[in-house]
Amino acid sequence: MKTTRRMEKNSRKNNISVTILGSGTCVPSLDRSSCSVLIQLDEKNLVFDAGPGTMRRLTEAGVSIFDVSHIFFSHLHPDHTGELVPFLFANKYPDGSRRKQLLSLCGGTGFLTFYKQLKSIYNEWIDVSGRLKIIEFDHEQDDAHIFDKFTVTTTPVEHSPESIAFKVTTPGGSTVVYSGDTDFSENLIALAQNADLFICESALPDHMKVNGHLTPSLAGRIASRANVKKLVLTHFYPECDQPERDQPDIREQCRKTYAGPLILAEDLLTIQLD
Repeated sequence: MKTTRRMEKNSRKNNISVTILGSGTCVPSLDRSSCSVLIQLDEKNLVFDAGPGTMRRLTEAGVSIFDVSHIFFSHLHPDHTGELVPFLFANKYPDGSRRKQLLSLCGGTGFLTFYKQLKSIYNEWIDVSGRLKIIEFDHEQDDAHIFDKFTVTTTPVEHSPESIAFKVTTPGGSTVVYSGDTDFSENLIALAQNADLFICESALPDHMKVNGHLTPSLAGRIASRANVKKLVLTHFYPECDQPERDQPDIREQCRKTYAGPLILAEDLLTIQLD
């Protein structure tokens, strides 16, 4: 499959690059890998969720796995965590010496137990000795962690018990919010207030709404109430790409509730915030 890397530009305060690594779901697709987003700032490569296909998309985006400094997991479902074990295993190539910087794995409360359970199965094959750190965010209330040159704030959202959404804030005040999987959430509205970029799941068309997920018009309602500068819809099941006869497409559905700049995610689409 030949993939064209698209770029959207937005004139802002800091040089931040956001690349959609995976815009799909658990459903196999030639065009959409499972959930993952790359945020690049100050020579740091931050990955949010790592579903199957993440490493291939990183490579296509020109980023080495050894240059990823943080991976943030919104929750533990396989389409968001499925590449974690292969990622850690690949970091041991050829002898574990190629990773020079610390790799931080970050998730909601319980993520450390999840990692330990994986390690009990895979043992030394995922032991990135001396170069791995686990950070847990509270999944029951708002939380924040100050990293080198950026801050991450989290809030609980409506999907699974450990689900959290993330906001990345730079020293200059630019913000990118990633919803992870969620149903309609007042917490997410609060987290996304005035965000420069809001990456929001929109799993299925409005007429196919299921519990624990958003539709285009619901994502648009959250974006409008949060007064975000730009909205990216992502996490599309195949039904989003194949609208039924006489049914509006997902862009039109989102336009019922949101009038601002709108992007429908594609794998390797890049948004530059200057």
